Amino acid sequence: MARRSVWVQMQREAERRRREAARAAQALERERVKRQREAARQHAYDEKEQKRLYLEQRSTEAEKLSQEVAEFIEELEGLLSDSLARDATLAFDSLKEQFDEPPFEPGGLAVPIEPPALQLPPPPSGLERLRPGAKAKHAQAVEEAEASYEKTLAEAVQAERDRQVALRGAESKHAALVIAEAAQVDSRNREIDEFKARYDAGDADAVITYSSLVLAGSRYPDRFPQQHKVAYVPESKQLVVEMDLPTYDVVPEVLEYRYVKAKDEITEKARPVNQRKSLYARLVSQVTLRAVHEMFAADQAGHIESIVFNGYVDTIDPRTGRPTRPCLITLRTTGELFGGLDLARVDPEACLRGLNASVSRSPAELSPVRPVLEFNMVDPRFVEESDVLSSIDQRPNLMDLTPGEFEALITNLFEKMGLETRMTQASRDGGVDCVAYDPRPIFGGKVVIQAKRYKNTVGVSAVRDLFGTMQNEGASKGILVTTSGYGKASFQFAENKPLELLSGSNLLYLLETHAGISAKIEPPDDWLQPEEQAAGEAQVATPTLSEP
Repeated sequence: MARRSVWVQMQREAERRRREAARAAQALERERVKRQREAARQHAYDEKEQKRLYLEQRSTEAEKLSQEVAEFIEELEGLLSDSLARDATLAFDSLKEQFDEPPFEPGGLAVPIEPPALQLPPPPSGLERLRPGAKAKHAQAVEEAEASYEKTLAEAVQAERDRQVALRGAESKHAALVIAEAAQVDSRNREIDEFKARYDAGDADAVITYSSLVLAGSRYPDRFPQQHKVAYVPESKQLVVEMDLPTYDVVPEVLEYRYVKAKDEITEKARPVNQRKSLYARLVSQVTLRAVHEMFAADQAGHIESIVFNGYVDTIDPRTGRPTRPCLITLRTTGELFGGLDLARVDPEACLRGLNASVSRSPAELSPVRPVLEFNMVDPRFVEESDVLSSIDQRPNLMDLTPGEFEALITNLFEKMGLETRMTQASRDGGVDCVAYDPRPIFGGKVVIQAKRYKNTVGVSAVRDLFGTMQNEGASKGILVTTSGYGKASFQFAENKPLELLSGSNLLYLLETHAGISAKIEPPDDWLQPEEQAAGEAQVATPTLSEP
């Protein structure tokens, strides 16, 4: 009976444990299902939030693109007003350099040589003193240590003397360098003073240089060309400006951007064609008024009484697919007439009509107008160059060319490189072998090129002459081309100046790359430099007295 009671009790306990286990399992399952549902809800929320953030990002992206277009249009519309808010006058002192003396850096020479320390061997002690010859051995070691010390000390003294001599030499070299650099800066600053003096005196080349610098310093949007040419007629105080205008595609085709949720894409809303053409026409008018305003406003000395402005555009004619350069606007106006305008309140197109400007009927279609005054008619130095490149393959040695042929070769080469080139007459070129106009947005646009067919290294005086000629010509860059090379002084002088020195190897590379000509430079043994030839001719022409 007792055994059965125990068995029943065990059965009940087992059943209780099974029920508890089942309840625990059910609780775990409920918790698992709960976590699963929460995870699903969180996942759905995350997906919804990610989608919302994505849609917001895309909408923001479209708004940003639209804002950039609107800001650029605002910049185009404000070209004239932006210029009116700035002082166009060129401060001559701003062209000067401030000399900052470089610090003297002696390096290791500044550290004195430390003298050696005398280290004597310790005397024998204890049982060492009792060994035979210990004292003699110690005395010999002391003598050797003292001898080694004397030798090391003498070497250290000599090294210190050498250091002091080298330090004084480095100091002298640095002082000479400082003096030379200060002299160069002072020389360049004196050139600025001379430039100002010539400008104040009404020198034509100085007026051209000054005006070119003013135009080059005018800040336009990045997509605008910075190319221009300037000429000056001192007799009539007339300035002639030929300036490149931006092409029609500078006006954005897009009016605004929109994000289409259904297609998940940013779409463009096209700007109406009539609006683009109208914007471009106003842009051309604004650039014209802005340039003329800056020229008159910057005229400190009253050298300019009238301005001729010709606005050109370099582009591809869509009708022919060929390069074209039509004049879209031309204007001649006086300072008195222009000064009576309130440019902050005028309508640019109406203002130009009031000034009797000749404006293209449709600038976007490149309809040309006839310039009031052709630029080349103002500067009569330009002459037609002969075509040397067509026959150079039969004369591969550049040193076989005559001086005139070599100059024509250089002119032809730069023309093939994309420049608008003109050779100058030998009698009036002021040292200019070629004048080029670079269509790229380079400082000012006008480039003077001098060619020297030399065997020996070109001296620094030639580089200085080129820099002076460049300033006189009102050019933004000077290029010196030679069949030889240049020394250190030439490159030091040209550093930080708009000068480019092309050696013989550079010339051969340019001929190969741009003209397909594999030429060579091999001066004959009896070759004479131009100055040597001139000296020889002068010596032959000078009569000598015969011996009695």
